[in-house]
Amino acid sequence: MDFEKENAHKDDTFKVPANLKIPNHLAVTMDGNGRWAVSHGKKRTQGHKAGTDALRRLVEYSIKYKINYLTVFSFSSENWSRPKEEVNFILRLMRNYINSDLEKLTSNNVKIRIIGERVGLDKQTLNLIKKAEEKTKNNTGLQLIVAFNYGGKAEIASAMQKIAQKVLNLDISPSDIDEDMITKELYINDVPDPDVVLRTSGEYRFSNFLLWQSAYAELIFIDDYWPDFNEAIFIKTLKEYSKRERRYGGVEVK
Repeated sequence: MDFEKENAHKDDTFKVPANLKIPNHLAVTMDGNGRWAVSHGKKRTQGHKAGTDALRRLVEYSIKYKINYLTVFSFSSENWSRPKEEVNFILRLMRNYINSDLEKLTSNNVKIRIIGERVGLDKQTLNLIKKAEEKTKNNTGLQLIVAFNYGGKAEIASAMQKIAQKVLNLDISPSDIDEDMITKELYINDVPDPDVVLRTSGEYRFSNFLLWQSAYAELIFIDDYWPDFNEAIFIKTLKEYSKRERRYGGVEVK
């Protein structure tokens, strides 16, 4: 699906249905590219390409339904263990996505932010990340947060290392450490925690994604493989979220 073409024909009078509760922050583990490819008699790399098209659709729906923050798990720190050919293809896809879609995302007022470890990434990838963030930094619409070379445990460990250094420097004492302090040392500390964590492909696990931030997120799992993601599945997710009662450890108020 062509993101630019779809948005060129979008209906600016669209109103979000009143019966849908829209999450402020939606986080998505885009899982099942390889299994989708196998089920269609294709190579795994073709599944990743189809997954990129599904990402374009997700961004389009997030803008249309007025979601403010969208975090997608594009490449985990554990994914480096996959076959080298597949890893290189995924990296090329990411670079191609930024190169081909940056102007479209900018024109749609999308702000791009990348979270994850950058040490060890090749220069070309680093330059593209910086280019995307710099070009869109003043945009005020959807914040598209891409978790790339990311691991939730590593993010928390990094935060604790920074705090430990402050203790060593006598800037703080151990008794000063609280949840807010840890949150402030995470990759992005000015973004609200996700309201919904969605995972496709029928797997029921976090897989090291936003572990700290998802403490009170609503977890929604769907059986569809990621490349099959469409607006009907998106609306189904919103309807499921709309049925949830969010109590944050309290009780339902009648």
